Amino acid sequence: MRNSAFPAVRRSVLCALSCAALSVALPAASAAAPQPGEATRVPFAPRYQAEQHGGIVRAANTSAKGVKGSESVNDGASITYVDVDSDPNTYNSSRAELRVPSGARVSWARLYWGGNLRVGEQKPPKDNGRVLIAEPGGRYKALLADTLIGHRTAGGADAFQASADVTELVRSSRSGQWTVAQVNVAMGRSKVGGWGGWTLVAAYEKASEPLRRLAVWDGFETVGPGDVELRVPVDGKRYPKGADGRLGVIAYDGDRGTSGDYLAVGTSRSKTTRLADSANSADDVMNSSITEFGTGRTVRSPDDTNTLGYDSDVFDLRGALREGADRVDVRFGSRKDTVWLGALFLQADVRR
Repeated sequence: MRNSAFPAVRRSVLCALSCAALSVALPAASAAAPQPGEATRVPFAPRYQAEQHGGIVRAANTSAKGVKGSESVNDGASITYVDVDSDPNTYNSSRAELRVPSGARVSWARLYWGGNLRVGEQKPPKDNGRVLIAEPGGRYKALLADTLIGHRTAGGADAFQASADVTELVRSSRSGQWTVAQVNVAMGRSKVGGWGGWTLVAAYEKASEPLRRLAVWDGFETVGPGDVELRVPVDGKRYPKGADGRLGVIAYDGDRGTSGDYLAVGTSRSKTTRLADSANSADDVMNSSITEFGTGRTVRSPDDTNTLGYDSDVFDLRGALREGADRVDVRFGSRKDTVWLGALFLQADVRR
């Protein structure tokens, strides 16, 4: 396991820099704390696990958009940056609300970001492991990846995902609009299209909430036509009949309208259950959306319904856990679309 609830989590490199000073300060920060290496494939492995009264929340948004604003897919479309801040020193930025329940304590938090470096332009991979992050009402801070970066060139794309621990920052800043800038994504036009975005995942403790199993798995895997189904054994715990639960997924380059991609949950007591809701069909689950139980429940800027190749969705697991479970494994497959998977996060009641 790369991290757990019990040992102290590894601290990410957070530098209190103004955005204007970033170009000067970042090389020095990199020299003091070298960025981790890259790998073309990072197998899914547990990042965080806990059994506690509380839950998992997340904030997410895209870093790219279509030039016209009416594009249905990113393939072949002209892609440009999202930039919602007023800082002339950033070329992309977006915001999303993180909702930590009142009275809760954040026990763990991590930021995931990624995208495609090759569209009409080719971005340098040296910047894959660095972004800017600003807490609600705060100034930008430089954040460096603290773990292996997935980076693979395939099918015309040059895709990556990086991540860093942000527990202390989220614990002190809590709820509100978080801003992430300078995600290393390319703009322009290509057959495979441009995409990119970020997701902030946070686990919290709150005594008044049910006892739950919380688990986060991450990696960097590609699933497409001809590939075997990807299976991730997310949890081996027992769950009672009728347990409440949810599953989150972070993925890249899922095209809206291209059928054949599915996300399913297997348990030892029931057949495999395909996950779907009003925004994500069972046969096109990775469809460029940021949703929770089929709706956009959080405040984002921009608040695009179609995020053109970036998915960060949370699904209801009550149907899959209706008969209880002795284990939970997540399965993903695709017959037509090529999708890059970055992370999974689970929240499920262990008692009724």
